[in-house]
Order: sequence, then C-alpha cells, then structure tokens
Amino acid sequence: MTATDPALTALAQGWCALSLLHGRIEAHIERALQARHGLSVREYSLLDVLSRQHDGDGGHLQMKQVADAVVLSQSATTRLVTRLEDRGLLARYLCPTDRRGIYTNVSDAGLTLLAEARPTNDAALREALDAAAENPELAPLVRVVESASMPVEPMSSVGMPS
Repeated sequence: MTATDPALTALAQGWCALSLLHGRIEAHIERALQARHGLSVREYSLLDVLSRQHDGDGGHLQMKQVADAVVLSQSATTRLVTRLEDRGLLARYLCPTDRRGIYTNVSDAGLTLLAEARPTNDAALREALDAAAENPELAPLVRVVESASMPVEPMSSVGMPS
C-alpha cells in the first residue's frame, strides 16, 4: 500500500470522521456537565467507573484498569483522583489484605453528584448524537454507536489494547 492507495485514504477518512464525532460529542457533554454540575467529562467518567466497583472478588479496580477505562495515562488518572478527593468526591484507603494496594471509592457526596449529573450526561449525549446524525458523513457512525451494546467495564478486560 502506498500513501495514495484508495483503501488507505478511505481508512484515514473513516478515522477522521470517527475522531470528529467523538470530539463533537465530548465537547457537547463537557459544556453541559461543566455548566450544570462543575464536572468535566473525565471527572464524570472516573466517578462513573469507580461507582461500579464492589467489595467482591475483582471488585476493586487497579489504577491501570481505571486509567484504561477513562482513557488517560496512569499519572493523569492519579492527578484526577487527587482533584476529586480534594473536592470530597472520592476517598482512598489501604487494601486490608495488601498494604501496598490503595483503593479508591466514591464518597456519598460523589455518588450524589454522579446521580444528579447522569441525566445531564445522557441528555447531552442524545443531543450530540442527534445533531451528528444530520451530517451524512457522521450518520453511519451514529447508527453504530446507537446499536452498540457493550458491557461497561475497564477497557483492558474487553480486549482493547492498553
């Protein structure tokens, strides 16, 4: 394949369309979450991922799993956790069976904010998808997003490269 190969060009155009759709959706949700709840998309995503943890086997996520789920580096995820902890939305504590492990749980205040923000997130997502569906280049991608039914879990456990 050469750089001017039609298949490569089509692939690049598809990737650009997907990036455009993602950027538009994320920007729309970001504005809505910031305006109504003082949360960024990443903060909302982190609260959402951590709220799904449980105390059973495999219930607490390692920082790498959390980072993969919110699509950030481990260091950026740690900074994000610290910011939310400083706001009283998360709490960290030592693993009772392995003193080297640190767990992060969503506080009651974090769960309340997440519950308040979830309808805003969902409505903004719907609005962004509806707007994107008006664009003939993005409409097929919108249909794929709308038909996708993947379990909500860290990316590393659903076969995505880390």
